[in-house]
Amino acid sequence: MHFGESLDDDRLTELLKPDEGIRTVMTADTYGQGEADRVLGKALEGVPRDDYCLVGAIGHDFYKGEREGVKGFPRFTDPRLRSADEYAAYVSAATERSLERIGVEAFDLLLLHNPDRTGYTSPAVWEALEEQRAAGLTRLLGVAPGPANGFTLDVIECFERFSDSIDWGMIILNPLEPWPGELVLDAAREYDVKLISRVVDYGGLFHDDVLPGHEFPRHDHRGFRPQGWVERGREKIERIRPVADRHGLSMLQLACLWNLAHDPIETVAPTLIQETGPNARPIEEKRAELANLPEPNPLTLEEIEEIRSIGDNTGSMALKGANPDHEGELRPDRWPMDAELEQLAERWGIDPDRDLRQNGEQAA
Repeated sequence: MHFGESLDDDRLTELLKPDEGIRTVMTADTYGQGEADRVLGKALEGVPRDDYCLVGAIGHDFYKGEREGVKGFPRFTDPRLRSADEYAAYVSAATERSLERIGVEAFDLLLLHNPDRTGYTSPAVWEALEEQRAAGLTRLLGVAPGPANGFTLDVIECFERFSDSIDWGMIILNPLEPWPGELVLDAAREYDVKLISRVVDYGGLFHDDVLPGHEFPRHDHRGFRPQGWVERGREKIERIRPVADRHGLSMLQLACLWNLAHDPIETVAPTLIQETGPNARPIEEKRAELANLPEPNPLTLEEIEEIRSIGDNTGSMALKGANPDHEGELRPDRWPMDAELEQLAERWGIDPDRDLRQNGEQAA
């Protein structure tokens, strides 16, 4: 995503190396078209396999597919690339190649990365993933929606359809973005799916070194956020800060603990960023904060609700995935509602017009 400054290989490798504070490491094969796997493999050299938990993710076909600008590589389920009877061969090859680049024999958890509509609903996809478990290439399976926010009904539908296969899921959640990720929590509890929450840092704001007027590098992915997001976010953070001060927490620690207070979230994955400019904190300092979360969680129910009220972002953006505002053809990351999804929404007490529209507006 080109966040902040680039890190040299030695510095990045040291940051990725698991230790007593952070024992879970995560990679996705499409990042750098395999380069993320290789860098992580270098960081894991000499570390006993039982000393860390390894999470991998596959889903974008950078082997056969062609990059489509900012959209990245197509999903392996794109009908331009293959038919359903070829999914298993791709999933096996992608899993094996990722493990080979890392230099290990198996993942602890393998995630379906940024699926399209087919990935959420096709038995052939999940049968192919189960084959990796049967082959001993992973212990656990899960789904990681993205890259942008949304996919609410799709994730719930995926839990319903493939609950026997899905052990873990991933959502976007943080104190300034409780919506729409919180809508998935009930279904995750119902189907005993553990959750990883990402973007816990809210684009770096909870690291406390992105201030009003911050200049992002030209290719920084955060340039896609709406104008003024830093200023609005900082104003809310200052209203939340007294809670952190009461417990002697940094703002990143507060954000992580707020997330972890929501069952069934069991892992937090904030983005660690080496920012540019005079206010930039060393990324090693941010990693140390993440590694030193206090136990037990000191936040009270009243504080959790207070933070959620301040950060409420309901209706603040157009959501990806199944969306009542979308009309026309299916896209790889957005599609219209259908009767089955409307029934699912009703089962889970979700009103698409109220809960999934941007600012409550009617479809354009």
